[in-house]
Amino acid sequence: MTTWLSRAEAASELVAASALLFEAEVMSRSGHGNLSCRIGDDTILMTSSGSIRNLDPSTLAVVGLDGTVREGAIAPENAEIIEMHTQVYRLRPELGAIIHTHSPNLTAFAYAHEPLPIRSEPMLRFGQAVAVPVAPWAPRGSHESVGGIVEALRNAPESQAVLLANHGLLALGAAPTAVARLIVALEEAATEERFAAALGGAKDFPADALAKVQASMARVR
Repeated sequence: MTTWLSRAEAASELVAASALLFEAEVMSRSGHGNLSCRIGDDTILMTSSGSIRNLDPSTLAVVGLDGTVREGAIAPENAEIIEMHTQVYRLRPELGAIIHTHSPNLTAFAYAHEPLPIRSEPMLRFGQAVAVPVAPWAPRGSHESVGGIVEALRNAPESQAVLLANHGLLALGAAPTAVARLIVALEEAATEERFAAALGGAKDFPADALAKVQASMARVR
């Protein structure tokens, strides 16, 4: 049986994750995003509005995986994306947190409908050893949009993130701060991909790169 964070622990993690994203300067200028953290087998703690700048823990809402708001209130602009969070948790029951951002360089890949290749060693260290896939565009929060996201993740079971075509990024993991650190690594990788394009393009890792990185990390643990 999985032990989830308490509500207080989850609130602290969500606030810390939001701060980390802004400190790392991987957020869009609007500060738009949404975060959630698992606090029970069928319950999540979720941000209530579109801006996550200076996140106030008192504004977080408790939402069931059935989509019902159980405590607190969700602003209309966030109510339409509840299903995006709940359906991804249903797809991957082991998940502890989900974060959506419009990180600029990652969003550039989303606008281009281009998967983010794995050519950055930090991504391997986070266990992201497959290209970040792109879910097809559909209106934000619609059943079609959520279905496309779920299908993209189902087809890439090893991916911890998915690009949302013409929109942004959805990243997944064990806890909010861990997902925030993953987003920082992904945004750096997207930035470096774009810089490398001016030099003829980034080059792929050798086939055994992940195994070698994991072995190297294991030496000091």
